[in-house]
Amino acid sequence: QVQLVESGGGLVQAGGSLRLSCTGFGIVRSINAMGWYRQAPGKQRELVATITNSGSTEYGDSVKGRFTISRDNAKNTMYLQMYSLKPEDTAVYYCYAENKWFNKYWGQGTQVTISS
Repeated sequence: QVQLVESGGGLVQAGGSLRLSCTGFGIVRSINAMGWYRQAPGKQRELVATITNSGSTEYGDSVKGRFTISRDNAKNTMYLQMYSLKPEDTAVYYCYAENKWFNKYWGQGTQVTISS
């Protein structure tokens, strides 16, 4: 079992930056990939970014060039550095971890609000 604890959300003005963190507890050695999804009110959940154990990353088209995902395996922590934030980035951001059996674990979600 893996538990994920997120932090770092908040309210910032458009053009600002935020860094989200997601720390894993439990059987973290079984984790292959981690990432972030987000969901805005009335919208479908959207993949933001993923990162594998080897460090390979992928980003959603709407955040490419503005967001950076990274991992500190020694701290069992993943980060999402967000720059040039836009009002349309407003959403609840959820981190996830996927183990080698393709089971997904989810964080509790953290609210990110961007004011115009």
